[in-house]
Amino acid sequence: MAFGRLLVIVSLLLLGATLPAAAAEPASLVLTASAGPADADAPLAVTLTGDDGAPLAGAAVVLERRRDGAWAAVATVVTDTSGRGTAVVRRARDAGDNVFRARYDGDGVHDPARTAPVPSRLVRQPSVVTVGGRDRVVDERAVTLRVRWRTTAGTGVPGPVRLQRRLAGERWETLRTLRTDGRGRATLRVWPRVDTRWRVVAPALDWVRGDRSPVHGVDNLPPGVPVRLPAAAPEPRVDLPRQPRATSPGADPVVTAIPDDVWGDMTGRSWHEGCPVGRSGLRLLRINYWGYDGYRYRGELVAAAGAVDNMARALAAMYAGRYPIRSMVRVDRFGWSERVQGADDHRSMAAGNTSAFNCRWVVNRPGVRSPHSYGRSLDVNTWENPYRSATGLVPNSWWQAHRHPRVAWRSRDHGVVRIMLRHGFRWTYGTGDSQHFDVPSGSGRVVGPAPRACGGHACH
Repeated sequence: MAFGRLLVIVSLLLLGATLPAAAAEPASLVLTASAGPADADAPLAVTLTGDDGAPLAGAAVVLERRRDGAWAAVATVVTDTSGRGTAVVRRARDAGDNVFRARYDGDGVHDPARTAPVPSRLVRQPSVVTVGGRDRVVDERAVTLRVRWRTTAGTGVPGPVRLQRRLAGERWETLRTLRTDGRGRATLRVWPRVDTRWRVVAPALDWVRGDRSPVHGVDNLPPGVPVRLPAAAPEPRVDLPRQPRATSPGADPVVTAIPDDVWGDMTGRSWHEGCPVGRSGLRLLRINYWGYDGYRYRGELVAAAGAVDNMARALAAMYAGRYPIRSMVRVDRFGWSERVQGADDHRSMAAGNTSAFNCRWVVNRPGVRSPHSYGRSLDVNTWENPYRSATGLVPNSWWQAHRHPRVAWRSRDHGVVRIMLRHGFRWTYGTGDSQHFDVPSGSGRVVGPAPRACGGHACH
């Protein structure tokens, strides 16, 4: 009897071990996130229900946020009697940091549940970018440009902005990319050298709209005093492009042998076979000078090795005295001239150019070799200081009867003439060729008789 009871109990136990456990009910979890601006509260709402749609009250739901690709819990909400719960988080400025999900771990009766990632969409705020600073600067000095980027509500926007510049007659170009700080500000020191216009382009970010600033103009002012010529004075007939602006301090004269590229330009123009001085006897002088517009430029000329130091010292003294020079380009830049059998001195004078060596004939005296062929003669400000040739005044007749305290001389008392005489030059033909100065051979001092005139006219 006892054995029978034991057998029944064991059978019942074995039968119970094979019966399936009661299954947990599925749960449904929904997460919603509203759209809005960055730096503002973002309500996150969850709804938890059973498989039959009945709300699950008192359940703990964990809210997670994705940052830098990793999920982290940011809040836990407990559902109310309707199965709902709400949490508030602050929207970030990067769209990728405003993605959320909800997790319910189950309660033994209901299975765990998890939502797919849900973004809280950013609504871009309008922004304003500006650039400002001083509206004028003296050439070779710096001006600080100040960039400010903010929302229309006044919040600073940190991020990359493109600083763009436009020169006269050119298109906008991006000079560089700046990054505004946490207050939405950035600064940059620039040395414009010419009149410039500036603007800033701010791109759209996840949380703000892009913008383009109004244009800010910066006028570049000359460091020197521009030349004021009489209203009736004629303009040079030949226009030259501006030479490069000076970048070194002072006159900074530099004398070198003739480089290959310069010699290539000279050959067949200012130098040719049969000239009395060759490449080894010539030197290239580069020197800063004051232009008529009050700016500093870098000029160059070719002269004889025995005279180039005189020219460098005299032109440096003109610089120190702020006596302007209209232009100083090598005369071979004007091309070959059949009339003078050398570089085109007619065009050089018509441009008001200052130059030295040019193996050629005397202007309007065919077959007569010019003193410039030896590289010891210097013509200065040729437009305002005419030459009385065998056939008349060149390059113009107006200036012969006029003078100017800075650029046109008609006597030895003028500052430029005094400088030339002090540095070993002879004002050889006086007012007959006021542009022309010579360094006599030998000691370089003003000694000996003046060179012979060419048939009653200067040997220009």
